Amino acid sequence: MTLSTAGPDAGPAAGPDPGPSGDGLGSSPRWLTEDEAKAWRALRGLGAPLNSVLNRQLTRESGLSMADYEVLVVLSEASGSRLRARELGRLTGWEKSRLSHHITRMEARGLVTREGDSSDGRGAVVVLTPFGRETIVGAAPGHVVAVRHYVIDQLTQDQLRTLGEIGEIVQARLVEACVEIEEENCAS
Repeated sequence: MTLSTAGPDAGPAAGPDPGPSGDGLGSSPRWLTEDEAKAWRALRGLGAPLNSVLNRQLTRESGLSMADYEVLVVLSEASGSRLRARELGRLTGWEKSRLSHHITRMEARGLVTREGDSSDGRGAVVVLTPFGRETIVGAAPGHVVAVRHYVIDQLTQDQLRTLGEIGEIVQARLVEACVEIEEENCAS
């Protein structure tokens, strides 16, 4: 017997089992069809290799990691180049611990600073430094060349539009799940 996302022995898809919470994660999963499994594996297969080549390019050309770049982009696009740490975590999809450790490393390199939040005195605000801005401005052109080379220029305009739509749909679902997880963490 083989077991994968296509189910035991990749048999026919079972009917939907909404599960106790109605989230589709019941005890009898609706196994993926052959086409669904192919699409899922293609999506999963993009993550690590794409992140690896983009990370390598950034590190080689600018000394930044993909994680550094992500934080710097979000901060550079924020009003005043500053965000509450909680909001930065939400926009990057990072948990509090990961964000805190990474910001500490970025602070040590002079890319960002952390300040107390003057609005309530409880939270921290992460601020892009002039050196951080200079670093991302220097890194962006090479990063765009790599993104074009590995993704954008490989696809037609219709494929890009579809990819964008798919990303927005899946991201919205993931944001919902993250909000639920955050609410559960806050309640405990």
